[in-house]
Amino acid sequence: MFLNPTENEIKNLLQEARTIAVVGLSDKPERDSHMVAKYLQEKGYRIIPVNPKLDSVLGEKAYKKVSEIPDPIDIVNVFRRSIDTPPVVEDSLAKKPKAVWLQLGIQNDEAAKIAQDNKITMIMNRCIKIDHAKLLGE
Repeated sequence: MFLNPTENEIKNLLQEARTIAVVGLSDKPERDSHMVAKYLQEKGYRIIPVNPKLDSVLGEKAYKKVSEIPDPIDIVNVFRRSIDTPPVVEDSLAKKPKAVWLQLGIQNDEAAKIAQDNKITMIMNRCIKIDHAKLLGE
């Protein structure tokens, strides 16, 4: 299940996950990262913002890096440019997430290899909101 899992595996991941770190989460409501995180929060997930420029987003304390989050993380959802993803995956290893999820338009083979080598599921170029709505219903 490590690289681009099946829809059934993604559905299971989304059903089991409780906490999602959102890297690059913006406090601007019109940004995709904000809309996706708000949707996930409304669906019952705990969202933990990761953005070094913010103190809090959507009522949750923001962290500079995933590795600084004190709580367990199930999914690291990434809204960063493809080229910026390997360091994000490296930093996430400390939290041992079940998956790293690169949003639509984001993919990086180096980041995927880092995740795979550490037995972390890597999902690339997919929107977690779209998949959640499709696989688990609105």
